[in-house]
Amino acid sequence: MTDALNPGVITFQEAAMLKKLLLGPAAALVLLYVSAAPSLASSQVGQGSLFLDGHVVGTVVPPAQLAAGTGQDPFYEVTNGASGQLGIAGVGPGDAGAFHGGSWQVWTVTFNSGVTPYLLTSASAVAAAQAAGDVTVTRVADADFRCPITQQN
Repeated sequence: MTDALNPGVITFQEAAMLKKLLLGPAAALVLLYVSAAPSLASSQVGQGSLFLDGHVVGTVVPPAQLAAGTGQDPFYEVTNGASGQLGIAGVGPGDAGAFHGGSWQVWTVTFNSGVTPYLLTSASAVAAAQAAGDVTVTRVADADFRCPITQQN
């Protein structure tokens, strides 16, 4: 009896063709997933850290961009800081009337030539470093962003 006359039994050639039909699209999907995974990972929400009043607090990343110049809460980004330097929130939850939920107004802080960078962990430390002539503070309105503080340690 031949396989053609025996329903439910497939030939070797039919099995090979079936494998190609199933494995080809599956392999393409795997390649698509692998190539897309890095961009998916970079856009996923995660956790970040920054300084607030001398303490490390958590944030949600990636942040959402705001229209230039619309940030309300001061955020200091140190461009050439000491090892371990994080961004610095000028205000946070509990600062009565001053905190707008992480609508950040971006300022860059750059240690001046000849000054050895040191850790800055609060808005008052930034102000003191600026008053001492150690840093230059510059408003960068087109970098404003929204990023809530998620936890205080």
